[in-house]
Amino acid sequence: MRIVQLTSTSAGGVARHARQVAGLLADAGEQVLLAGPADVVADSPVPTAVVDIADRPRPSDVAALRRLRGVLAGTDLIHAHGLRAGAAAVLATRAMRARPAVVVTLHNLPVGGAKVQAVAAVLERVVARGADLVLGVSGDLVARAARLGASAQRALVPAPARADAGPPDDAARQQLRASLGLAPQERLVLTVGRLAPQKGLGLLADTAAALVRRGAPAFRWVVVGDGPLAGELAERVRADALPVVVAGRREDVPALNAVADVVVSTSTWEGQPLAVQEALQAGAAVVATDVGGTREVTADAAVLVPPQAEPLAAAVSRLLTDDAERDRLRAAARARSGRLPTPEDVVAQLRDVYARAGVPQRTRGTDRTRPTD
Repeated sequence: MRIVQLTSTSAGGVARHARQVAGLLADAGEQVLLAGPADVVADSPVPTAVVDIADRPRPSDVAALRRLRGVLAGTDLIHAHGLRAGAAAVLATRAMRARPAVVVTLHNLPVGGAKVQAVAAVLERVVARGADLVLGVSGDLVARAARLGASAQRALVPAPARADAGPPDDAARQQLRASLGLAPQERLVLTVGRLAPQKGLGLLADTAAALVRRGAPAFRWVVVGDGPLAGELAERVRADALPVVVAGRREDVPALNAVADVVVSTSTWEGQPLAVQEALQAGAAVVATDVGGTREVTADAAVLVPPQAEPLAAAVSRLLTDDAERDRLRAAARARSGRLPTPEDVVAQLRDVYARAGVPQRTRGTDRTRPTD
């Protein structure tokens, strides 16, 4: 198949996923091109085309659609990642005589103010009514697209590659804890993720304060990652004297997951959270907010609670004092990690999805008919 993977400007994992999928399909023998803004297609494992689709509407979108139509000439299928890219794919192909099939993966729940939500609602309808098949990274996104009339199903996102190194030995464990500023008696609570609104950083700070109020065992909550809210979180930590370390980006996340007493996700919404998948692979005891597709990733291998400070604090406090429950969750996490989607699973699903998306193109009106080779 001749396939274009398309994505728009993205500071999160959407562009990374599109690059990964493009590489997997190319390795499986498909002819793949990755299209999107220059910074997104950089370091691509496949040939690329620059199509400047921004993260919000702007006048230059007309030129971007025209450019995309040129890129799509002779293509069998376009697979767009994200709402903006999905709408662009639908609009660009609408006037094409030899129209490629259109598949759209929705990666995020629309968030923002009234204006942002209004624009997102229009784009969702465009995608639901114009794409041949819509994938959602979580069940709620699938249901949302289906309510708008889309043929929709859940997407598989490949789990991160496992780290080669095993858990640190005692000496390495102590050295790692010391590098984070932990005192010998302090428990390590860990959160890994992009420091952005979706990750619930205000909730994280509220939960840390609640843990202190309820007299939890001495702990240090280490937050690993970077993003636009790093400064805001650091200021909240200083203002409230919270036992939280904003550690920035680190390259030793697998080791941190392995030595943490509890790994916590405070997100207000997630698709198939890679940080949680990495924690499961490390055999960590996980507490997470029960939002989006998190439960679909963890099943019963984590403690899932509402996105509220008191339930989160109660769950974390209990695990910090219950060695047997932590050990049970660690065993459950290791078992669950073996059932996470593999790259082979993803390629198999996409080939099935692409075949299904291509069928309508040969049975609908002449403006949607693709010539056969």
